[in-house]
Amino acid sequence: MRSVIDVLDLTRAEVEELVSTALDIIANPKKYSEKCRGKKLATFFFEPSTRTRLSFEAAMYELGGSVLSVPGASLSSAAKGESVADTAKVVSCYADILAMRHPKEGAAFVAAKNARIPVINAGDGGHCHPTQTLADMLTIFREKGHFDNLTVGFCGDLKYGRTVHSLINSLSRYAGIKLVLISPEELKLPEYVKRETVIPNKMEYVETENLEESLPELDVLYMTRIQRERFFDVAEYERLKDSYVLTAEKLSLAKKDTIVLHPLPRVNEISVKVDNDARACYFKQVENGKYMRMALILKLLNSAAENKEKTPLNCEKSLVFEKCRCKNPRCITSQEQEIEHIFTETSNGGKSVFRCVYCEKEAENK
Repeated sequence: MRSVIDVLDLTRAEVEELVSTALDIIANPKKYSEKCRGKKLATFFFEPSTRTRLSFEAAMYELGGSVLSVPGASLSSAAKGESVADTAKVVSCYADILAMRHPKEGAAFVAAKNARIPVINAGDGGHCHPTQTLADMLTIFREKGHFDNLTVGFCGDLKYGRTVHSLINSLSRYAGIKLVLISPEELKLPEYVKRETVIPNKMEYVETENLEESLPELDVLYMTRIQRERFFDVAEYERLKDSYVLTAEKLSLAKKDTIVLHPLPRVNEISVKVDNDARACYFKQVENGKYMRMALILKLLNSAAENKEKTPLNCEKSLVFEKCRCKNPRCITSQEQEIEHIFTETSNGGKSVFRCVYCEKEAENK
């Protein structure tokens, strides 16, 4: 059954098709108001969420469908120790499609492997958040009119920021993209993202710690929150949490047509005084997320009806490598011990590197 775990599970043409569908939904809402009549979306959110959960639920209701919602792990059988695999099998008996958020990286992948219905990853730890990227892409298109030849600044938490990784993956398919990576040294973009996405796709990039110096050249500024929930060391979080704050004064350094994005929630990294600036597009992102989720739900339900199948994350190319284990404490394999450790083989300077299929971290020898 086709699922979307990573934005790269969708081709460039499919992302553009979803953008086109979303634009048609915006222009002709009545045309879509009964498209999902009789269909049920299950939303399982094992991590706090406001925008994403409500966006999925609003999307399904506006398509004429219904929603089965579990807003927290404490209210589900996960509190009793039920595995993600078993949860997916159970939900498949009740719903037609599942949107799931989970704090463990790779949890959505496990769900997709075991479900008999399409699964949409609504965020798995610090790993992927494909539907946020779809919201970002629609916002960029509606504001800029194209995806090519943009200078995009990512500011804040580039290490754990799943929205950053997903958007870079999506933009890597377009020509003339320049990345300005603004972060403290401790929160730099992971090397594997540069090695496996940025460099092979010939994306020009610079790394800097200075937001003000970067602002004048940006077409898009993507601000991110320093995420306390991703830190094991609270002291490190407290030291880094106020690294970057976008104020109206700083934004005056940017071009008149620069757009400011943020996946939300914000804490204090964007001053509320920026909200009234025409370049502030983060609340537009929220609305655009609903339209893109409507488009994605339609696409996956139509695919399921036509019995089109796709294994998420190219699992058919994966292998079990018995000499390695995933040691990432955020990976779903650290929580559910019976999950088989599976890896894909990549290359780093001619040397084989085995990367965990679930969380994408490099494997360690036993």
